[in-house]
Amino acid sequence: MLLHRRFFLTRLGRATIGVLVIGTTGCSRGTAAPAVDEAASSTAAPSREPAVVEWHRVDLRLVSAYILVRADQAAIVDTGWQGSAAALQSGLKGVGLDWGSVAHVILTHKHTDHIGSLPGVLERATQATAYAGEADTAAITAPRPVTAVADGDEVFGLEVIATPGHTAGHIAVLDRETGLLVAGDAMRGAPDGTVAAPAAQYTEDMAAAHESIRKLAGYRFDVAVFGHGDPVEQGASDAVETLSGQL
Repeated sequence: MLLHRRFFLTRLGRATIGVLVIGTTGCSRGTAAPAVDEAASSTAAPSREPAVVEWHRVDLRLVSAYILVRADQAAIVDTGWQGSAAALQSGLKGVGLDWGSVAHVILTHKHTDHIGSLPGVLERATQATAYAGEADTAAITAPRPVTAVADGDEVFGLEVIATPGHTAGHIAVLDRETGLLVAGDAMRGAPDGTVAAPAAQYTEDMAAAHESIRKLAGYRFDVAVFGHGDPVEQGASDAVETLSGQL
């Protein structure tokens, strides 16, 4: 499955259902695809997967999961507490997709509030592959194997960034094209619209967590979303850089 540290994707058909947006937010849909020369269209190779990824927050009380959408395919990042599958299904329905559109389930780390609904999600998303940082995979119970990913791997066009500290196998994912960072619990959204370090009482190695924040400060992204706290939708990497300088 792993080739040159990239995971290649198989596109799935889209099942269209009624639109009901529940607890979601994201960038606008309907971004136009690059123009194709009509004269060459009959023989041209299929276009690459669209660069634009849309993000949709699913608020699960005290923790958030995210649905990332590219055209007719979705990835779910974190699954929330046990019993959250229905809320995730509503989130998919709200963007016109269903479980058949979910090809990837990315787990930022092993804590129960992030993986609790993994069994229920994988039972519904029968074609989806689950991924987590290698150091956390042994602690994750799932109905089928969880694929270990490492720093620099790619899933769904997202770059995996190893961010140990909160847990040893914690990961974040970055979409460079749209400037979106899904940080998991590597950081929190602060009430004043900035970012904060993860809560010390739930973090395995705070020194390593601080080092991971410094690492993330070296990337550029405009939007950052978190497992806890509200997203930062403008100037997010500047906010992370500021936090890094305070550690």
